[in-house]
Amino acid sequence: MTDPAMQKRLIQIIRDVSQGIYSDDIMELTTDDTPADIREIAEAVGMMMVNIEAREFHMEKLTEQIKENSIKTVTAIASALGARDEYTEGHGDRVSAYSVRLGKRMNLPEKEIEKLRIAGLLHDIGKIGFSDELLSHTEAKPTDAMIQEIKNHPEWGHNILTELDFLGDIRDYIYSHHERLDGNGYPRGLKAEDIPTGARILSVADCFDAMTTDRPYQKGMKAEKSYGILRKMSGSALDPKIVETFITDVTDLGIIR
Repeated sequence: MTDPAMQKRLIQIIRDVSQGIYSDDIMELTTDDTPADIREIAEAVGMMMVNIEAREFHMEKLTEQIKENSIKTVTAIASALGARDEYTEGHGDRVSAYSVRLGKRMNLPEKEIEKLRIAGLLHDIGKIGFSDELLSHTEAKPTDAMIQEIKNHPEWGHNILTELDFLGDIRDYIYSHHERLDGNGYPRGLKAEDIPTGARILSVADCFDAMTTDRPYQKGMKAEKSYGILRKMSGSALDPKIVETFITDVTDLGIIR
């Protein structure tokens, strides 16, 4: 190699590439003014970078496809609960839609809104573990054993999704959506800011849909009546700011059916 400065520059670029640092700097050494030996190596390195980047892009797309397929599969499993529990049918879709609307009204980032969408769809997946006795129960008051099953379902849901690492915060939203600001929720007894914002959003949407949906033992109530109950729960169980934002949203855009 006839130019020590170019040789040094080429070596540095190759070192950067070996560490995964790609740039267009290599193109500086592929001009007609560059000595042929250096240009030949620089062109080869440039083609190698193109091939590596193409493979990485393919792997990223493949990984995204795997993630998407996994979410679709788990969502299908969660939706299948409707075959066992008439109330559960459509509940996840509505909680998801309310949560997305609320996230947009709160001006949350698009990535966070997408997390809310998925978390809403999957928030009750732990109910797969419910006994037939609980799912067929039509009385307003469940037994102590049933109450314990109910309290277990956020943890069961978290455990079902534990291997899907790419869900990240979504799993924690599902785990925490029955926690209360005063620490009297379940399953961990988290308080106030220890409860993720996403979980607090799910909690409000979940409560509202539960109150406004027909159940075997009660008729779904009007939105206006449910507002009063949400406000009574505000500060102790539910986040006051989220409650008021949610009420504004439903008042403006209506109930989701």
